[in-house]
Amino acid sequence: MMNIFDRESIDFMAKILTSSGQSEETYLPPPLHYIPPRTEFQESIKEVHTALFPVLDDLLEKTNVHPRDIDILIVNCSGFCPSPSLSSIIVNRYSMRSDVKNFNISGMGCTASAIGIDMAKSLLKVHKNSYAVVLSTEILSTGWYSGRERPKLLLNCLFRMGSAAILLTNKPKAKNVSKYKLVHSLRTQTALEDKAYYAAYLDEDAEGKLGVTLKRDLLQVAGETLRSHATILGSRVLPFTEKFWHGLSVFRKRFVHKSCDIYVPNFKTVVQHFCLPASGRPVIREIGKGLKLGEADTEAALMTLYRFGNQSSSSLWYELAYMEAKQRVKKGDKAWLLGMGTGTKCISLILERVRPILGESEKGPWASCIHDYPVAIDEVVA
Repeated sequence: MMNIFDRESIDFMAKILTSSGQSEETYLPPPLHYIPPRTEFQESIKEVHTALFPVLDDLLEKTNVHPRDIDILIVNCSGFCPSPSLSSIIVNRYSMRSDVKNFNISGMGCTASAIGIDMAKSLLKVHKNSYAVVLSTEILSTGWYSGRERPKLLLNCLFRMGSAAILLTNKPKAKNVSKYKLVHSLRTQTALEDKAYYAAYLDEDAEGKLGVTLKRDLLQVAGETLRSHATILGSRVLPFTEKFWHGLSVFRKRFVHKSCDIYVPNFKTVVQHFCLPASGRPVIREIGKGLKLGEADTEAALMTLYRFGNQSSSSLWYELAYMEAKQRVKKGDKAWLLGMGTGTKCISLILERVRPILGESEKGPWASCIHDYPVAIDEVVA
């Protein structure tokens, strides 16, 4: 009906949608409900208001924190970077203090929210007795691609609306009332290599239409980045026995039997819950396979993808909310939040539950539907 796509483009996008692992309950912003979509600047600003204001309102109400109590504000959105910045929009809306330290993260892809947490952690080491808020979303109306190049059409099908607000603090009084303690964070960057740098990038097609190109070797590059990242993380958090068997298998493969497999460490010896990149069903399955995770371990990611779609960097928090709503995260449990994004980059956060869950199944994005999940997802291969 838009009269901008040829039949091949329509068939290609239909095939991607069918095999994406997303249900028909996911959300697109109002500008993309019009025919043709409205991609004007002001529509994107309205989408920012729709995405960020409600989650921050909810966070401040739940934590009983006033906007003027916030010392550090970090807002991330990859594809939309207006002036004044997104963080300035928040400062203006909530009349925050004139000395609030506000930052805006753009172009960091699906890792951006976790990177915001890591950034807040570093800032809180310097600024004592402070509150930091991280706001994460992706503005979809600016990323709509109206051309016909297949590598750019993928993003029209994969991303959905979502947002998250996270409060961090180093105040001593918060030790017993906070939900989680950040115990580890790790970042791995491979943008120094051309293959990784050009695996996903924003550029114009032959007709001058802007879109994000996803290369065929993106999954291969992501897999290599994840292996390197997991090796470094494992050296920091795994018990000695797991590190010993992994090191021994590497030695055997290099010097004894080159055909033997390298032992994959069991991260479940230190982590009980996993929040994985919700980039698509095949990606979730492959990451789970690579980390030797079972169906129960990948359930949160698959159900988040099915119910809410790929919400870029905020998906990790919907996955954590899923496990909370299922009352699976117990006091003392650790959750691994794994983010992967363009660059190619990888980041891990390991959170430890500080206190028992109290009524989380009645709060958050899963409150009205958690009893319907998990659901069986039909395997469809495109």
